[in-house]
Amino acid sequence: MTGSYVLLLAFLIGLFNGLRSLTPPAVTAWAAHLGWLKLRSPLSWLGTTPAAVIFTVLAVVELVSDKLPKTPSRTAPPGLIARIVMGGFTGACVATAGGQGLPLGAILGIAGALAGTFGGYQVRTRLVKALGTPDYVIAVLEDLVTIGGSLWVVSRF
Repeated sequence: MTGSYVLLLAFLIGLFNGLRSLTPPAVTAWAAHLGWLKLRSPLSWLGTTPAAVIFTVLAVVELVSDKLPKTPSRTAPPGLIARIVMGGFTGACVATAGGQGLPLGAILGIAGALAGTFGGYQVRTRLVKALGTPDYVIAVLEDLVTIGGSLWVVSRF
């Protein structure tokens, strides 16, 4: 696997963090736990059973709460900060698992998270309007894209 391909994967996992801040970390944790990703210290803790379970529970809570009408926009500071932090984290995990540097992986993960946050917001908003469907329908599709895309990224190793 080439270095540029690994760095593209780091960007993509960040992009999926822009759609859902906790699903890609949960998928990454399970990939590390199952041995798909070989994480070394200081990231190796993510492959532990408690980390995988905790991130999974948090991801499920996020998937449910995203559909609630009072949930703040992903571009509001709390959601945006979570996406940036988690994008950097999962980008670093993917990059180091592919033999690339942690800092560059984190930077690309953050860039992907920003692209996913603002691009995802625009796509979701426009699809709801163009299709005349309830927001939760597009939100569920977004969930599926995030889960499938994150699984695709971590399965490349």
